[in-house]
Amino acid sequence: MRKDGALWALGAMSGTSLDGVDAAMIKTDGHAVFAFGPAAYRPYTPEEQEALRAALGQWPGDPQVEAAAEVVETAHAEVLARFSGAEVLGFHGQTLAHDPKGRGTHQCGNGALLAQLLGLPTVWDFRSSDVTIGGQGAPLAPFYHYALARHIGATEPLAFLNLGGVGNLTWIDPTAPGPESPGALMAFDTGPANAPINDLTRDRLGHSHDEGGALAAQGEVDEDFVASVLKDPWFDAPPPKSLDRNDFHGLIDRLEMLSDADAAATLTAIAAACVAAAQIHFPAPVTRILVTGGGRHNPTLMAELRRRIPCPILPVEDVGLDGDMLEAQAFAFLAVRVLRKMATSSPDTTGAPALVGGGQISRPD
Repeated sequence: MRKDGALWALGAMSGTSLDGVDAAMIKTDGHAVFAFGPAAYRPYTPEEQEALRAALGQWPGDPQVEAAAEVVETAHAEVLARFSGAEVLGFHGQTLAHDPKGRGTHQCGNGALLAQLLGLPTVWDFRSSDVTIGGQGAPLAPFYHYALARHIGATEPLAFLNLGGVGNLTWIDPTAPGPESPGALMAFDTGPANAPINDLTRDRLGHSHDEGGALAAQGEVDEDFVASVLKDPWFDAPPPKSLDRNDFHGLIDRLEMLSDADAAATLTAIAAACVAAAQIHFPAPVTRILVTGGGRHNPTLMAELRRRIPCPILPVEDVGLDGDMLEAQAFAFLAVRVLRKMATSSPDTTGAPALVGGGQISRPD
């Protein structure tokens, strides 16, 4: 494929783990990835994290949203100002609430404001169009996962697993002619991942997360409890399906009788068991699962995945990709697709009844 029309696109992602803002540049025409550019990270301070956490579950106009939006916009403006040479920005915002079959989806942060501050055409509000016509609005990275599968030369079915606050999987047939093609992709959330573990360590120990899975490694998994969680009807429901960060928040309360280490071990095992259970939904077995997101830095979680899933489980770095920045890159990729009126989701990725090109475009004056 020729590089005609490729743009340097900048993408930003603030995920459900509430740790900070990832930003990264790629060169793309919306079909292929031709080059990876610089990347940067701006952590949220503890005070900023509390402001965001206070707004979780809230909708536009609710009491804590304005303060959360100020945090999101300030942090993004700071990190994005470090870049030069970008021709378009893809701004995801911070998901505060996600209820696709009810009130919709809410990613706070004003993309039009960032367009003015940075002087860049900015694509934002990626999910609303999909939800409006009946889709889940998530996950949105699968079209980029398909491009990466082609980029690394994959020829057999494989999956990308993102372990953020919530886990999500993308099954890919890299021989399909494009991500829009029927049967090219299947994508869905697997269940809770880092969010309950982070909440447990914050509530019990005052730590933002279980660094390196060290606490979980000291504990014993309550396998009966893991099995009871997987009996939730949500896990048997066919894809596409998506979760809000706090949909399984009650797990922590149900583990109150376990020690800190045993509770952490059990929540870590649940995250892995959810991914293992999800394999029944795949159209065909995968030859490998490539792991991205913060969870791949947790050796205890990675070990649990390998214990429960028979195929190779590899961090995306093993194939030359950057797992810390892959989601930010995805929104750079999607921004170019929106500019060019290309689809960003499909019935196979979000359950929308047709191909959807989500996102609104704001241009600087």
